[in-house]
Amino acid sequence: MTDRYAVIGNPIGHTKSPFIHGSFAQATGQDIEYGAIEGSLERFADDVHAFRKAGGLGLNVTAPFKLQALALATERLERAELAGATNALKFEGDRILADNFDGVGLTRDIQSNLGFALKGARMLVLGSGGAVRGALLPFLAQQPAKLVLANRTLPKAVDLAAQFAAHGPVHACAYADLAGERFDIVINGTSASLKAELPPVPAETFQNARLAYELAYGKGLTPFLRLAQNAGVPKLADGVGMLVEQAAEAFLWWRGVRPDTRPVIERMTIPLA
Repeated sequence: MTDRYAVIGNPIGHTKSPFIHGSFAQATGQDIEYGAIEGSLERFADDVHAFRKAGGLGLNVTAPFKLQALALATERLERAELAGATNALKFEGDRILADNFDGVGLTRDIQSNLGFALKGARMLVLGSGGAVRGALLPFLAQQPAKLVLANRTLPKAVDLAAQFAAHGPVHACAYADLAGERFDIVINGTSASLKAELPPVPAETFQNARLAYELAYGKGLTPFLRLAQNAGVPKLADGVGMLVEQAAEAFLWWRGVRPDTRPVIERMTIPLA
């Protein structure tokens, strides 16, 4: 019997998840069906329960439902609890388990695929939204020398840093306070690139950076990446690797086998130009 999984979001027409998980299933010999659900903004819980009732075993969750999905869970794993959001649900009888693989996928992409060690690195993360929240625990587990959160609304960054302070050296600052600071890795976790805008990060922040990473994917050379390129950063990357790696973690959680991600990443990668 074919097992059913899906991704739920609104809108959902742009999703690459069915292609990714279909590729994983074919490569690993797993008998699954993976679809896409455009969830109702008013009846998200009803949509989830209907999918479960129809035999669904797991859901990937994307915007704007990551907070609602966490609230719906009966059991929350530590990453989801600390992030305050979930991007994956697993259904086992009456149990709804929630985890968050965004940060695990991002960390794996940076270290395993791009070859940049986070241990001892000076890291700057722009933004304080759900994806950033999900990344902090996996980042800090790699023992960076310093992790700085910069945000337009400083109190949000301060609160977020305080939540994770027990897990490593995380600090918060306003964009204006970045002047004179130097980092090895700069990550854009804001929504600016979705609107072709540039977060207010000083160009000098990139002076010693070895990697500039854009969480958005498929946008080409975004204003953030262009600024980094003009500042001489040798390696630019977007979030396609993170997308595929977090999907692989969910696939492993659901199916007990971890697929090879590299062929899928290669097929989905768009030149940054």
